[in-house]
Amino acid sequence: MRKTLLSLVIATAIAGCQQAEEPKQTNDSVEATSAQASDQATQAGDQQQETKRLVEWFDTKYEEQLQFSPIQLSYLGRKEQYDKIDDMSKAASERELAWKKATVEEMKEQFDYDKLTPAGKESYDLWVHQYEQEKANQPFWDYSYFASELGGPEAQFPTFLINQHKVDSEQDMRDYIARIVGISRALGQLLERAQDSASKEIRPPQFAYDLAIERAQKVTSGQPFGEGDDAPLMADAKKKIAALKEAGTIDDATAKDLQAQVEKALSGELKPSYDAYIAWLQEDRVNADEEPKGVSELPDGESFYNNRLANYTTLPLTADQVHEIGLNEVARIRKEMEAIKDKVGFDGDLTEFFAFIRTDDQFYYPNTDEGRKQYLEETQGFIDDIHKKLPEYFGILPKAGLEVKRVEAFREVPGGAQHYVPGTPDGSRPGTYYVHMSDMSALSTTDMETVTYHEAIPGHHMQISIAQELEGIPQFRTQAHFTPYVEGWALYSEKLSKEMGQFQDPYKDFGRLTAEMWRAIRLVVDTGMHAKGWSQDQAVQYFLDNSAIPEGAVRSEVRRYLTVPGQATSYKIGMLKIEELRGQAEEALGDQFDIRAFHDTVLGGGALPLPLLEKRVNDWVESVKAD
Repeated sequence: MRKTLLSLVIATAIAGCQQAEEPKQTNDSVEATSAQASDQATQAGDQQQETKRLVEWFDTKYEEQLQFSPIQLSYLGRKEQYDKIDDMSKAASERELAWKKATVEEMKEQFDYDKLTPAGKESYDLWVHQYEQEKANQPFWDYSYFASELGGPEAQFPTFLINQHKVDSEQDMRDYIARIVGISRALGQLLERAQDSASKEIRPPQFAYDLAIERAQKVTSGQPFGEGDDAPLMADAKKKIAALKEAGTIDDATAKDLQAQVEKALSGELKPSYDAYIAWLQEDRVNADEEPKGVSELPDGESFYNNRLANYTTLPLTADQVHEIGLNEVARIRKEMEAIKDKVGFDGDLTEFFAFIRTDDQFYYPNTDEGRKQYLEETQGFIDDIHKKLPEYFGILPKAGLEVKRVEAFREVPGGAQHYVPGTPDGSRPGTYYVHMSDMSALSTTDMETVTYHEAIPGHHMQISIAQELEGIPQFRTQAHFTPYVEGWALYSEKLSKEMGQFQDPYKDFGRLTAEMWRAIRLVVDTGMHAKGWSQDQAVQYFLDNSAIPEGAVRSEVRRYLTVPGQATSYKIGMLKIEELRGQAEEALGDQFDIRAFHDTVLGGGALPLPLLEKRVNDWVESVKAD
């Protein structure tokens, strides 16, 4: 089994079970054995009862926690607080953290850890971990940039209303209007936090200001703010009001009244808040760095970056260790790329092959509506094909539906990363795989199969849907999110898909390696910029030297790492851990190893920090060996 620096740093030995010689049975020993069995049964019953009590407590506390976030309630398909938007102030964050601390103290007082089942202990440990992680992040709340390459509140709020606020009644539409007002208040709160960070010399690079200004202006362009087509929220509101009228839920007079109220809320509430946001961004932009720098340049930036690595990997890895893991992975993947280059008969070195893949027209759809349609249709074909193979590799399968969509125009970024948005636990809203399609020259067809498996099936859609649909575990675990688990699984899914018989086209298989290389490069580049003083151009050049990713996508990626430090390291670290755990399980179990049972073990408890995932898999291995 290949040893990596990751496994040397965090490997945990699997304790073996030793069998003692079976003693001869006497009457006394038979009675003792019977008494022991009775004690064990009693103990098991007590554990079940204590765990049942803990699960009920968790569900009560999780309901309390959900009340902090009307937005999260809507993501779950629930309509409590349907007219509200979250309190985005720092005071609200402090209240929620204090609440979480109190729950941990209460849990430790009311429940005996040693009397819980293994599943109960796992849930207990997870609840404590979530609090400890949030507590560790608190000193760095001011370091979170107000906007990034991936987006900001100026786009996220409208996207939420358009996609998550379902309108089935007149009251739902009135709640929608109330939420427009709520967005205005929340954006003002986030502006205050951005201003507070700026007063401490904590600012993102200038390009983040430019992106946020552009996105905000798109939200407030058009009717009812000015001439032209309807603005995004106006168009969405009209569509939802028209659907109510068509369904006979409201009459014409009510429809006109609702539309007038939408226009009033947009013009009188949303526009002033966005204008204030844009004005400050334009004013403060000159104080930001035109040439982006890593966060180590910020006050106490080294500590912040170490916090980000710990938060996003859930492991005690230093920047130097992450950087070295990345360098080793880049070297390994390059060898596999060389093999495919030779297989297709390309006459040139790997750098020339990268340029060929990056620039040859055969690997791109036309930058037209027809080209975009063809891209989405081929993507759907990949999903349909691999879906048929899932039962061979998984016992637990998702029930939720999935749709593939182009990103809305007001938040679309040329070369932006495709992404997945979960559906509701009850299936009333399907999961969505979003694709940025404004610039088709940034979407190589060599990559599309890989990204589909990552974002959809068997990646994010499958993992997150299964987690939301799990029964028999506390509800908070169905919504837990740990980036190295979630993204590590999705990256593992890319390689698993090849094992399942996909990637018959060698160029698309090269795209799979390009995606894995992409994540390996992230380890080098993210730590390079934030801990080793690399420039943006140095990071871009390293990317281009070691991958066939289009330059537009590369530059977007590097800007992403600059504005969300540490996050990009979680993918490869998570994948390596899942691969390591699978390798250990295969070695320990031999012929007893069952790939379906392994995957069900990994997916069957929802998202976990990597140390808890390792314990879960090791416990499964021991249970199989004991059978």
